Amino acid sequence: MIIWLTGLSGAGKSTLAEGVAQFLRSRGNTPMIIDGDRLRDELCRDLGFSDMDRKENIRRAGAIAKMAARSGIVSICSLISPLRRERDEVRKGCEEQGIVFLEVHVAAPLTVCESRDPKGLYRKARAGLIPSFTGIDSPYEPPLNPEVLIETGTLSITEAVHRLSAEVDRLLSSPQ
Repeated sequence: MIIWLTGLSGAGKSTLAEGVAQFLRSRGNTPMIIDGDRLRDELCRDLGFSDMDRKENIRRAGAIAKMAARSGIVSICSLISPLRRERDEVRKGCEEQGIVFLEVHVAAPLTVCESRDPKGLYRKARAGLIPSFTGIDSPYEPPLNPEVLIETGTLSITEAVHRLSAEVDRLLSSPQ
């Protein structure tokens, strides 16, 4: 299974990924978090933020997640992944290989994400120091039909983790 968390910077993807990973561990599963920031620090440090580089970043994340899923590891991908077509490509590859793909839109209004801004990225983007920043001067295309919508602008992290964990538990418990 691949749990693909998508949303703006500051929406709560990484925090939600950690909470769901903890839930999975408590149920005896072995989760692997593929976090966008960590991925760029490790495997994708050769990539920038051009459209082609962003596409390649998502392709690499999807490839890692599919390899892990084929080994029985639940992958939790926490990436902005701003464009639908890249997310849809990962989904298509999963479907072709019989891997469950759970798209989760971690939704929070831009104003909420900017108010959280733990790394000061929105402030820098608004000042023109970070060009092509998703949500400011680069598009974010929310999923049209995500399997799960988690509105982190209104839910507490506990509520959000519980809601997603319940859906993951349901999928893991049902015959594939």
